[in-house]
Amino acid sequence: MITISLCMIVKNEEEVLARCLDSIKDLVDEINIVDTGSTDKTVEIAKKYTDRVFFFEWTGRFKDARNESFKYATKDYILYLDADDVLMEEDRKKFKLLKETLEPEVDSVSMYYNAGVDEYGNVTLRYRRNRLLKRSRHFQWQGDVHNYIAVSGNIVNSDIAITHLKNKHAVGRNLSIYKEKIANGDPFTPRDYFYYGNELRENQFYKEAIESYSKVIEMDKGWVEDKVYACMFRADCHRFLGNAKEELSSLLLSIAFSKTPRPEVCSRIGYHFQQQRDYQSAIFWYELATSLHDDPNKWSFTYPAYSTWYPHLQLCVCYYHLNEIEKSYEHNEKAREYRPKDERILFNKKMLESKLRTVSQER
Repeated sequence: MITISLCMIVKNEEEVLARCLDSIKDLVDEINIVDTGSTDKTVEIAKKYTDRVFFFEWTGRFKDARNESFKYATKDYILYLDADDVLMEEDRKKFKLLKETLEPEVDSVSMYYNAGVDEYGNVTLRYRRNRLLKRSRHFQWQGDVHNYIAVSGNIVNSDIAITHLKNKHAVGRNLSIYKEKIANGDPFTPRDYFYYGNELRENQFYKEAIESYSKVIEMDKGWVEDKVYACMFRADCHRFLGNAKEELSSLLLSIAFSKTPRPEVCSRIGYHFQQQRDYQSAIFWYELATSLHDDPNKWSFTYPAYSTWYPHLQLCVCYYHLNEIEKSYEHNEKAREYRPKDERILFNKKMLESKLRTVSQER
């Protein structure tokens, strides 16, 4: 059976670190924690789980700290987690089985990253990451903010998920790092422009975000998946600015890159037509969104809401405006399967049931 070193970088994570370590401590053979300057009880908590706590002066680049943490690993494979990550019970079982059965010829195991979860336990954002790495391959982190590992060789895609349960969002932190890169005259890759656009969008700098996304789209190089989502997110910015024509053009352009439409695009196009009260066109796109299925081996972002409860909820609204009450109710019930206590859905249910009773009595 393989052995595993857990490697983490932390700073001021006293609220979440124990939760993370409790979910993984019995599944790994070594815990290495690199602190980058905590002023709370993070180090004290870490030492309750391991004597392998190290210190590293923050350089302003996450890759430096992450690569430093990898230096302390001594086991066959390296697992990395953030302090606000956990393994849920079902994933713990899968991880244990993987550890017991993994062939030593494997260089990396990718796992899902459930980067967002709503109050009902629905995953809101998922993508794959190379998560378990063969130490002897000396894989290194790349990128200053949104890091990635340059991995090659024998890679296995597993169905294990690491779940991100973030308590707070560091507003503006990553944006400031990108602005510092610009001030220093550092060159930007297409990936940099994509994530810089995301930071600008999340901080409501929509015009600047559009410019950054446009660079991703127009550059010859870059991952096609980044171009697909740059089109989508650029469309969001246009919608926020009231540019409906540009929004639709950007959404349709995403299909040129993806070759087939994604639920995330279909639902956005559906909403575009819904806002124009073109309910039949909106219904076409929402229905398409619910019929599309994701490739489990896909590495780019997946937002499950856009193929599940969200288009069904909007179909409820569209059919209601077309006075097709039974279909409206049907889709509201499908949305309720995912969000059973959503006040909007419960309001719809009560109102639609009343209308259905009235229709039945009139018959």
